[in-house]
Amino acid sequence: MQTEVDVSVPAGLLADPARARLMMALTDGRALPASVLASEAGVSPSTASEHLAKLLAAGLLAVRAEGRHRYYRITDPRVVQAIESLAQLAPATPIRSLRQGTRAEALRRSRLCYDHVAGRLGVALMASLIEVGAISGGDGHHHPDAAPTDRLSAPGHDVDYRITDRGATLMANFGVDMDSLGARRRPLVRYCLDWTEQDHHLAGSLGAAITSRMLELGWLQPMSIPRAVRLTSLGRGGMAERFGVRLDDATVTTPTRRVVPA
Repeated sequence: MQTEVDVSVPAGLLADPARARLMMALTDGRALPASVLASEAGVSPSTASEHLAKLLAAGLLAVRAEGRHRYYRITDPRVVQAIESLAQLAPATPIRSLRQGTRAEALRRSRLCYDHVAGRLGVALMASLIEVGAISGGDGHHHPDAAPTDRLSAPGHDVDYRITDRGATLMANFGVDMDSLGARRRPLVRYCLDWTEQDHHLAGSLGAAITSRMLELGWLQPMSIPRAVRLTSLGRGGMAERFGVRLDDATVTTPTRRVVPA
């Protein structure tokens, strides 16, 4: 019988800066080839292969072959949750170039956290859904002193967010199949503590379904920067009309107003 776990194994794997950058590049749920991951980690292809082999052996990654290429991805959302939790404690990386600054701003504005939208856009969406009564149970803000709730050690589980009847109708009108989501084993409503904004964004099967629908409608488009997504002009109008969320180049706001009637 096992009575303890050895956290030093995954912690040691993520302690290497190159491996940490490699894993961060995969936290949007996409599968990426080794060549792209080597570039993201800032190492040679041979060094990247060594890192990937260790991560595969530990079960943190999965790989599939397509032709001459091998594509790597994170298959367990708990790995992403662990990385996001560590990001809460990590110091900011100094910005030393325009490229780094552009990349950092794109990730902060809107990105994918495994399969749901995060960054300023994700936090603003969560805030708007709470404001209009689509989601209840919390205020969308992180309260680190409100023990025993909202702990960094258990992201997504402490605050008891629930979708309301109004929210279910709003989601159905948006094209989300609520019956299908309810039949899944994955929790319907979860949240993540956003590591750039320090507030909650929507996760769970509902967060994934909303993000999938936004991609399907052409509201979101993946960028060349791993994890980053761009809100299109169609998406800007749709987010404002449907959810009361407005995104410009500087900020995201959630105006106090009614969304499209549910």
